[in-house]
Amino acid sequence: MAHVLIAAASLVALATITGLGGLRLNLTRSYPLGLWRIEPLGRPAQAGDRVFVCPPDTAAFRTARERFYLGLGLCPGWFSPLIKTVVATEGQVIAIGAGVSIDGRPLPHSDVQPKDAAGRALTPFAGGQVPAVFLFLHSDFAGSYDSRYFGPIPASGLLGRASPVLTFEP
Repeated sequence: MAHVLIAAASLVALATITGLGGLRLNLTRSYPLGLWRIEPLGRPAQAGDRVFVCPPDTAAFRTARERFYLGLGLCPGWFSPLIKTVVATEGQVIAIGAGVSIDGRPLPHSDVQPKDAAGRALTPFAGGQVPAVFLFLHSDFAGSYDSRYFGPIPASGLLGRASPVLTFEP
């Protein structure tokens, strides 16, 4: 038990230290595992940008943390930042069915899963127009918890571009 506590404390310390230096440790399968850098974007986010973003402190994200879809971090609500790709911005129309469509065009690798890996029900986003200063986020990883389920999130949580430093595919 002591080894588990030491390992957990070490991971939290490493995440904190790297977080303060603009580096993030990605331990989720949404993108390659390893060390990533947060770089200034210098402009509003647009489709195709791979970014780090703080999720809003909402019931959906509190449930996501309880289900271990995301961990503890330095974002408001003590959430860890998400690493995702922006696929839609203000004014674009999202339709959710078996997959995601943006302005009528199917989004590749966007199958909507009815359940998570533990067999718990997932509720997809209802769809609609992306509001002003919001972003619709996606990852090609089938098990990713992204805007397919939580919908668009405020662009105010944008931390910057996500650039790999030392990563690997599991």
